[in-house]
Amino acid sequence: MDKKSVLERTRGRLDRIGDPALKAITFAAAALAVTVLGLIAFELVRGSRLAFHRFGLGFVTSQTWDAIHNQFGALSLIFGTAVTSILAIAIATPLAIAIALFLTELAPKPVRALLGALVEMLAAIPSVILGLWGILVLGPFVQNQLEPFLNSTLGFLPFFRGPHSGTGILTAILILTIMVVPIVASVTRELFATVPPELREGALALGATRWEMVRGVLLPAARPGIFAAVALGFGRAVGEAMAVLMVIGSQIGIHLSLFAHSDTLAARIAGQYNGSSTNLQTSSLVYLATILLVISLAVNIGAQLLIKPIDRRPRRRRIALDRAFEAQGLSAD
Repeated sequence: MDKKSVLERTRGRLDRIGDPALKAITFAAAALAVTVLGLIAFELVRGSRLAFHRFGLGFVTSQTWDAIHNQFGALSLIFGTAVTSILAIAIATPLAIAIALFLTELAPKPVRALLGALVEMLAAIPSVILGLWGILVLGPFVQNQLEPFLNSTLGFLPFFRGPHSGTGILTAILILTIMVVPIVASVTRELFATVPPELREGALALGATRWEMVRGVLLPAARPGIFAAVALGFGRAVGEAMAVLMVIGSQIGIHLSLFAHSDTLAARIAGQYNGSSTNLQTSSLVYLATILLVISLAVNIGAQLLIKPIDRRPRRRRIALDRAFEAQGLSAD
């Protein structure tokens, strides 16, 4: 008894020391993350002050980027970023969900392990290697096969007209799609794996087909996490610089055709920051980085606002079901 009481007193003292220490360490880690974000935002605002005083908010609505006459604008770069990122995530999302479904529901275990590792390795390939592959392999394929095919079949649309080239918006979209798919697929695969097995088995036992089980059980259960995965992939697409810089053509202008050359915010910053010739050009590039940060934060905040109502729906349905059963003197369980 004496040893037990001594042990209990010792544990009590350690717990009393450990709890405040754990609280302080975790609070410091969270505060550090917020501080770093604040310092980044402060430095970007400070560095873009010269361009902001010169151009104001008109910088966002101007298409001009003329380093010789010190006239800069971000509209065409914002347009290029939006087009390449949105179309890339639109193509990548169904592909990633299909890959995740195959790996969790259909693939045999040996194939599942091999393909899962390969998908995760694809996410680890440096962007500069993907950009080089885009120039050497994807670019010629797009110029000689894909763009002529799209022009001949969908040429009545303005999006698929113009001279064929191995570099341009279309090539950048495909490169970004390749970069986004493994991110969304890996996260979605983990989400599907965490869905309780009894939900799957219960749906199948009630006579549902595998597709009905996926549509009615698996996808709704993982929907909030899928939104988060898509937001993560979109953030990767918006911020990608090197691979896009190597294949997009680096030209200013707003074009409807996906065959045209264009540029993005991140690619313009990566391509010109070290070679900027004036303080105003450097400040304008930092202004672009500030806009990029605002877009990234807006996407993440918007994703959180979309996820919360979806995440509350099962809870609300459960509460409504409980109340309905209670009104009849029954239990929902």
